[in-house]
Amino acid sequence: MTVAAAQSAADSAASLVQSVDWLAIAPPALTAVVALAVLVADLFLPERRKPLLGVLSVAGLAAALLLLLPIRAGDRSTFCLTADAGVCSYTADHFTLVIQLLVLGGALLTALLSVTELGGAKKLPAGEFWFLLLSSAAGAALLPAARDLATLVVALEVATLPAFALVGLKRGDRLSSEAALKFFLSSVAATAVMLLGVSFVYATTGTLHLTEIATRLDDVPGALETLASAGVALTLVGFAFKAAAAPFHFWVPDTYVGAPLPVAAYLSVVSKAVGFSGLILVTVIAFPSHSDVWGPVVAVLAALTMTVGNVAALRQSATRAWSAVRLLAWSSVAQAGYLLVPIAAAAYAGTDQIGSTVAYALMYAVVNLGAFAVAALVARTKPLNRLADYRGLASERPLVALAMGFFLLCLAGLPPGVVGLFAKVTVFSSAVDAGLGWLAVVMSLNVVIALYYYLQWTAVLFRAPETAEEGALEAGPTPAAAGPVTRPAGPLAGHRAPAPILAAIGLTTAVGIALSGAPQLVLRFAAESLF
Repeated sequence: MTVAAAQSAADSAASLVQSVDWLAIAPPALTAVVALAVLVADLFLPERRKPLLGVLSVAGLAAALLLLLPIRAGDRSTFCLTADAGVCSYTADHFTLVIQLLVLGGALLTALLSVTELGGAKKLPAGEFWFLLLSSAAGAALLPAARDLATLVVALEVATLPAFALVGLKRGDRLSSEAALKFFLSSVAATAVMLLGVSFVYATTGTLHLTEIATRLDDVPGALETLASAGVALTLVGFAFKAAAAPFHFWVPDTYVGAPLPVAAYLSVVSKAVGFSGLILVTVIAFPSHSDVWGPVVAVLAALTMTVGNVAALRQSATRAWSAVRLLAWSSVAQAGYLLVPIAAAAYAGTDQIGSTVAYALMYAVVNLGAFAVAALVARTKPLNRLADYRGLASERPLVALAMGFFLLCLAGLPPGVVGLFAKVTVFSSAVDAGLGWLAVVMSLNVVIALYYYLQWTAVLFRAPETAEEGALEAGPTPAAAGPVTRPAGPLAGHRAPAPILAAIGLTTAVGIALSGAPQLVLRFAAESLF
């Protein structure tokens, strides 16, 4: 081989070697590294030192959040094609940063709630728990930055597979095992359908990069048009499942009830963020030319999801013994319907509508995690977490009761939860601006339905504690010889609240109040997050 030929071969090989923007990928990469560090450390730490794993996990998530600051400009991309530097697999734009903030912040609050679940009689294995939580958070943080279908699918599965194990981590608990199995089987089925759709899209376009797919779908041969449309529809199924959109929502109630409470909180926010960010990426970036296919489908899904969630929650609240976690599960299904509205509107009025989904997701993440934090506090003395268990909370813990009332009013869209009201108004406006008047009417009716069970729960917080006679009636006839039935003054009487749970409640309350005082900050932040 001549010197010239050798030099040419070396130059060609060098052109295939890409430089990696390590700062751009730092948030999910650091989370994954900390997960591996926790897994290794768990092998060597004695049992009494296991709490250090929680400290390491919280510190790792906080550091990952701080790494968002150096890339806040939103102008970084990496893993790009050598032939076209504008086509990349990883992009850290404003949309990516906002979703990563939501995901990592939600994981951090979940970690605070989880510290108290790893001790006592219901002890969960600390090493496995922290490794699975961090691994899932790493996949969830990767997904909004993915700009090709292969990376999207991998990130989706990395976020989901550890969640199966987290749900079933209560060893010997039948409900936990059943919830994990139902979650696993339904998710696998949805992923299989999604992969079939991805294969159809690749067969018709010859590429997996989202921007390239958008270009080539505009010029699909007539013989492949049906295949392309089928691929678009099937690809949406997997993300609709993660977003808990009806009719792919059936796993939610049993999974939330069977899972450890912090895991249910994590799924309600982070899993939903994963599903919606994936839906936004494939619809707005990859499939804009087929908006006539996915636009009406998403609109119908939005109407069906909010209606099913609210009606089920209404039926749940009709009995005194309803579970607070199950009602929050149905509430999260209904909230998913509202989140779908701006995505449907984007098919008719452009990508500017996506900002409403981002704003609503930020509001929902803060207040829903706060509600789960209060539920976790009550569950320490009232494991059944029933409606009656919240009676007397205001007399026992007035600040906690006020915080819970604030969270519920935000979810209902009522003052003083101004941020919730503004979020619902922006979502409603997006439907009107897109000409989806019928969807705006359906949303209005569902908001009214939801007021009943949100206000009912709020009222219970400030009622007097359950009397002995009421408790006896609920438990059934009491033998005369048994004597009077005594009940504590409130759900947390004589119980010292753990500092991590109080910190989670205080943090979410402070953020919610700050956003209610200046809701335009959320809207402006969401508008600037658009890719």
